[in-house]
Amino acid sequence: MRIIIRRAVKEDCKKMLELVQELADYEKAPDEVTVPFDHFVESGFGEKPVWWAFVAEDETNKQIVGMALYYIRYSTWKGQRLFLEDLIVSQEWRGRGIGKQLFDRVVTDAKEKGFRGMMWQVLNWNEPAINFYKRYDASFDGEWINCTLSEEQVNK
Repeated sequence: MRIIIRRAVKEDCKKMLELVQELADYEKAPDEVTVPFDHFVESGFGEKPVWWAFVAEDETNKQIVGMALYYIRYSTWKGQRLFLEDLIVSQEWRGRGIGKQLFDRVVTDAKEKGFRGMMWQVLNWNEPAINFYKRYDASFDGEWINCTLSEEQVNK
């Protein structure tokens, strides 16, 4: 098994959304992925992309087995920071160091682009992910509360 970490291309979007759905299933939110495929593609590969990604591809069969999708978050206190939206490795491929390869590539990208840090979220019950991030000496902030307005609330 040889895994290649490369920048995502438009043609990867179908598999990337399948991985997003797999993550939603794992996080007990199977019906929460509602982004239309065309919107997902346009948001990453249109005239003004708002996200970028790396994929992990099994070199033997050219199968995408993982992904890391991020965007730029601006902090008035810190400046531009990379926000890692999703780090996903397909369940049958976990435990082989693929998540580490993807995460390390995102960290390298943050350095290369001169971002002033990197942020992400992890569910408080996701012990495997929490333990993974602890290996990077990541800081965990229990002080902030996530807030959301749904599409319906925004469009009232």
